[in-house]
Amino acid sequence: MVKRKKYIILTVIIVFLSLESLGYYLAGSSSNADTSRANVSKRGAATASLKRNSAALRKKISYLSPKGTYIVIDTARNRLYLKRGGSTLREAVISSGSGNMLTDPSGKRTWVFDTPRGEHSVKSKIENPDWVKPDWAFVEEGEKIPSKFGDRVESGMLGEYALSIGNGYLIHGTLYTRLLGRNVTHGCVRVGDKDLEYVFKNTPIGSKVIIF
Repeated sequence: MVKRKKYIILTVIIVFLSLESLGYYLAGSSSNADTSRANVSKRGAATASLKRNSAALRKKISYLSPKGTYIVIDTARNRLYLKRGGSTLREAVISSGSGNMLTDPSGKRTWVFDTPRGEHSVKSKIENPDWVKPDWAFVEEGEKIPSKFGDRVESGMLGEYALSIGNGYLIHGTLYTRLLGRNVTHGCVRVGDKDLEYVFKNTPIGSKVIIF
C-alpha cells in the first residue's frame, strides 16, 4: 500500500511537470511561426501531436489526482498550486526550505531546514497565528533557550492565516515578501498575503497537500 501510494504521488508529479513543459512549448510554437511552408507543415504536425499527448496526460492526471480541492507545492520552482480536480484555482509564488543545517553549541542536535516532501494533509486552519519559537530559533540567534513557554511566543510573524500540515510545518504568511520565490525558510511554506487568504478560505481541513 505504501509503495502504491508513493508511486501515485510520483506519477502525479511527473505528469504535472510534463503538462507544464508542454504548455510552455505550445505557447512558444504559436508565437514563432515560420514563413517556410514546409516548416509550417512540420510544426503543425508536431503541435498536433503534442496536443494529443497533452490530452492523454491530462486524462491520466485527472484519474490519478486527489479528488476535490488539494494543494501542490513545487519546492524547486517555489510555486504553490491550489487545484480542484483538473483545474488550477490559484497559482502563487512562495518560499520553501533552504536546506541549510544548524548544530547547537553542544553538538548534540542538528536541524536540517527542508520542506517535507511527500503527501500530507491540512490538519488545521488558524487565523492570526502566533509563532511558538522552537529551540533552533534561539540557537540560531545566539540566545539562551527559555524555560517558560510564554517566552517562546511571538505575534505577527506568520501573517493573518496559517494552515498546518503536521509536525510543526505550516503554510503561512510572511514579513519578507521580497524573498518570495527563493528557498530561504526553515521548512515552512511562506505565501504572500492575498494568495494566502485565497488559499486559506478555499482549502477545507483534510485537503491533500502534495510537496515535491
